[in-house]
Amino acid sequence: MARSALSRDEVLDAAAALVREHGPAALTMRRLAAELGTAVTSIYWHVGNRESLLDALVARTVADLGTIRPQGSTPAERMVSVARSLRRAVRERPHLVAMVHERGLTERMFLPAQRALVHEAHAAGLRGAAAARAVRAVQFQVVGYVLVERNRERAPVQSPAEEELWRGEDAEADGPLARALSAPIDTERLFVDSVRALVDGLLAGASGDTGDGAVGRGPYSQ
Repeated sequence: MARSALSRDEVLDAAAALVREHGPAALTMRRLAAELGTAVTSIYWHVGNRESLLDALVARTVADLGTIRPQGSTPAERMVSVARSLRRAVRERPHLVAMVHERGLTERMFLPAQRALVHEAHAAGLRGAAAARAVRAVQFQVVGYVLVERNRERAPVQSPAEEELWRGEDAEADGPLARALSAPIDTERLFVDSVRALVDGLLAGASGDTGDGAVGRGPYSQ
């Protein structure tokens, strides 16, 4: 029996769950109605046609990524926290993020995170092009890292596997290095380490640089 009460948010929640699990192609009005135990006409009444539904999901995804809030006691810590939150949000919504991209709204989706990074770059003393470089570098690090992660996760089983490739003699007699490279990757720790190193380099020597050059005497000096 069809449900008698249904809200727009419930429809969007169910639609988002379908897209997250199976991708946009799985989202049909008939399947969504079946998931909700209601009639297709009820879905249309709440969200319009399928294109309107997809637009609503895109708008919600953009809004969700606007809820990222920095945490930490220093600008560097807060920038790292923004990067971690952004990575987590993108990883949790790969199909939804792809839909945002296909509709040409990627830059709008990332704007709230960029604004948070701008605030912290200013708090650290960066201005102008130097601050812009810091914001973009962190954003590109997040997006690039997620793409590499997803590529590794979807890749076929490798033969020889990574743990079979590294031996002591291949690591310039550095046994601990060989063992570390042959161990499973802690992707969260690697991400945090890489972003911290990036942020520390970007903020090194920051003292209100107006930004036509690089950041102080840090590793990005030109």
